[in-house]
Amino acid sequence: MKKNFLTINTTKLVVLMFFLMVSTFSLVSQAKQKLEKVEISENSTLQDLLAAAALNNPGLKAAFERWQGALARVPQVKALPNPQLTFAYFIREIETRVGPQQAKVGIMQMFPWFGKLKLKGNAAAEMANAQKQQYENIKLSLFYRVKEAYYEYYYITRRIAILKENVQLLEHLESVIEAKYRTGTALYANLVRIQVERDKLTDRLKSAVDVLEPVKARLNTALNRSLDAALPVPKEIPVEAELLKLSRDRLTALLRKNNPGLKSMDFMAAREQINIKLAKKNYYPDFSIGVDYMITDDARMPGVSGSGNDPVAAMLSLRLPIWFKKNKAAVKEASNRYRAVLNQKKEVENNLLARLEMVFFKYRDALRKMELYKKVLIPRANQALEVTRSAFEAGKANFTDFIDSQRMLLAFQLEYEEAITRRAQRLAELQMLVGKELSKK
Repeated sequence: MKKNFLTINTTKLVVLMFFLMVSTFSLVSQAKQKLEKVEISENSTLQDLLAAAALNNPGLKAAFERWQGALARVPQVKALPNPQLTFAYFIREIETRVGPQQAKVGIMQMFPWFGKLKLKGNAAAEMANAQKQQYENIKLSLFYRVKEAYYEYYYITRRIAILKENVQLLEHLESVIEAKYRTGTALYANLVRIQVERDKLTDRLKSAVDVLEPVKARLNTALNRSLDAALPVPKEIPVEAELLKLSRDRLTALLRKNNPGLKSMDFMAAREQINIKLAKKNYYPDFSIGVDYMITDDARMPGVSGSGNDPVAAMLSLRLPIWFKKNKAAVKEASNRYRAVLNQKKEVENNLLARLEMVFFKYRDALRKMELYKKVLIPRANQALEVTRSAFEAGKANFTDFIDSQRMLLAFQLEYEEAITRRAQRLAELQMLVGKELSKK
C-alpha cells in the first residue's frame, strides 16, 4: 500500500514538473516573440518607436554582429596553434642494424613564448570592448535620428493644424465681408484682399501637408519599415522642467565620461599598449616540441638484438629571433599606432566638445523662445487679434489692422511650436553626445 502511494505521488510530481516546463517554455517563447517584434499602431509612443528601431534597424544589427564577431575572436587567438602531423614513407628503405626503416610518423606542437597567448587574448578582448562601444555609439545615433524625425513629424502636424485654423478664420471673415459688401457697407478691395490672404495660407497648408510624407519616410527608414507605413501622430512633446538646470560644465563632464566614441578609443589605446608588449615578446624564441616514430622491419640477419624495434625520438626546435631590425620595427609600429590613437581621441574629443557647445546654445535659445512666445507674445497677440477683429466687424478698425494682427498671431504660434520642436531635438542631440538620458540628478 505504501509502495502504491509513493508511486502515485511520484507520477503526480513528474506530471506537474512536465506542465511547469511546458508553461515556462511557452512564456519564454512568447517573451522572445514580443522582443523580436514590436507592433506600431496609432497608440504607439516614442518609446515604442525606439524599441522597434533597436530591434529592426539593419545598421544597428550590423554593429551588433561586428561586436559578436570580435568577441568570438578572443578564444581563437588565446589557443595554441594547430599541431603538425607528418608522415614520411621511405622509397628506398634505410638499412639499420635492427632492420630496414620503412616509414616515419611525427607530431610537432609549437608553443609561443611565455605570455604571448595571454597578451593576444587581452588585445582581442580590448578590440571586442571597442566594438561594443561602437555598437552603443551607433545605437545612440539611431535613437537621435528617430527622436529628431519624430519631433519634426510633431511640428509638421501642429503646423498643419494651426494653418487650418487660420484658413477657417479667414474663410469666416470672408463671408462676413462678402455679406457687408452686398449691403454696401464694405469695400470690394477688402473682399479681394481677404481672398488673397486665404489663398496664400491655403498654399502654405498644402506645402505643409506635402512635406509630411518625406518626414514620415525618414522616420520609417530608421525603423526599417516601408516608406509609406502608417505612423502614430505625436500628440505632444513633453517639457521636462528639471532639465532647465542643465549646465555646460555638467554636460562636458558627462561627455568625457560616457561618450561611447571616446570610450571606444580608450579601449583601442589599451589594445595598442598590449600590442607594444606583444611586439617586445618577439625578441624571445618560440619553441616546438614533438615526437618522431619510425616504423622498422625485422633485421635480415637472425639473432640480432633489438631486431624490428621501432625507434622513438623526442624533438625540440626553436625559432631564433635573429632579425633584430625587424623586431625593433614591430615595436616601433605598435608604439606609433598607440600614439596615433591618443591623438585621434583628442581630435574627436575636441570636435565633440565644440559640437556640444553649439547644441547647448541652440537648446537654451529654443527654451528661451519657447517661454517668451508662450507667456508673453502669444497671449498679447491673441488679445490684439480679438480686439481688432471686434472693432473691424463693428466698422471701427480698418482691414489692414486686422490682417496684420492675424499674421502676427499666426507667426507667433508657428514659432512657438518650432521652438518646442527645436528644444526637444537639441535635447535629444545632447543626450546622444553625453551618452545617456539627462535628468535633474
